[in-house]
Amino acid sequence: GIQGGILSVKLKHLPAWNEARRKKAQLYSQMLSGADGVAPPKEADYARHIYHIYAIRVQTRDKLLNAMAEKRIGCGIHYPVPIHLTDAYRSLGLGKGSFPVAEICAEEFVSLPMFPELPEKQIKYVAAEIKRFYS
Repeated sequence: GIQGGILSVKLKHLPAWNEARRKKAQLYSQMLSGADGVAPPKEADYARHIYHIYAIRVQTRDKLLNAMAEKRIGCGIHYPVPIHLTDAYRSLGLGKGSFPVAEICAEEFVSLPMFPELPEKQIKYVAAEIKRFYS
């Protein structure tokens, strides 16, 4: 009951929060444009992304995570194990190599800080540190 009441109030703010995330993502993409070794997310022409997570694809994810941690930038890995390799799907008998693209993605994606109130200054700092790392 309490949780439902809180969520019904928060739901009214969802469109504004989603739009704020889109603007934050647009700035990240603009700041990371042309950075060697960094592939920002792409939005399909027929859809609108809400950027609950802003994940970039990089070749040296773990090294980047360590460098960002040294700068006190909180990055993360949201999906470290492809679904077909989790215990829940073990009964399917799918092993490593069954879905190679998913496996590569699990090794290369890193999530950058993202929330509706994220200051532009922090986005620029995060992007600058990523570009510095890959330069």
